[in-house]
Amino acid sequence: TVAFSHYNNLSAQLPIDPKSGRVVAGGVKEQAGQCLKNIKAILESIDVPFDDIVKINIFLKNLSDIEAVNEVYTTFFPDSAIARAVAYVPARTIVAASALPMHALVQIEAVVSHGDGTPPQVVEDRHGIIIEANNTENAPKSSLYTQTVAFSHYNHISAQLPLDPKTSKMVAGGVKEQAEQCLKNIKAIVESVDHVMEDVVKVNIFLKNIEDIDAVNEVYTKSFPSGVPARTIVGMSALLKDALVQIDAVVSNAEGTPPKA
Repeated sequence: TVAFSHYNNLSAQLPIDPKSGRVVAGGVKEQAGQCLKNIKAILESIDVPFDDIVKINIFLKNLSDIEAVNEVYTTFFPDSAIARAVAYVPARTIVAASALPMHALVQIEAVVSHGDGTPPQVVEDRHGIIIEANNTENAPKSSLYTQTVAFSHYNHISAQLPLDPKTSKMVAGGVKEQAEQCLKNIKAIVESVDHVMEDVVKVNIFLKNIEDIDAVNEVYTKSFPSGVPARTIVGMSALLKDALVQIDAVVSNAEGTPPKA
């Protein structure tokens, strides 16, 4: 983990037993549990609680394993009585990888809040800024992720599939219609926390077919007419719900969330 300012950035964790240096025995459930145990151990080593995680990225060899991973995931989140009381879970993105190191079935990385700056810090000061989680009815909701988690200067938005929030079903049409719905969902989330799309600083686009990028760009430019954020585009082996596109984002958050009283 590398801490800078208000965040810790954790290296992606493979399902490696730190004592043996080998991938743990068992299937994807055991491997997901080990990834999360490794993340928890890293956070404990710097006196940061598990529920200070603001964003999780899960990389799966087989996207069909997501239900098994979710079963393990819910045993780790929420982690504390405070988090359980408000049903707090971090923002989340899930992607299918064509391969992972050491032939692993799953790999997990995390971004963690880190109080008022880089170490050295007393523990109390590390948690002096509020994590603000928010969901809106105008975008798809899930018990497994929070739509947007704000901490300090950023809002982390969970990956959005092309789902109609009213029906929870995939929108009709092709990749243009799907990309438009993903961006509509992001816009609804951004506006629900009193921001505008111009506040988006980074976008990640995950495509089932990389050749669809020109069609997606046609829709994309309509969402960012007065300037475009930094961007990453990746072709995926598969996306959840057989979607053609999935998009997540990071949004600027002024000068930071308010300090605790």
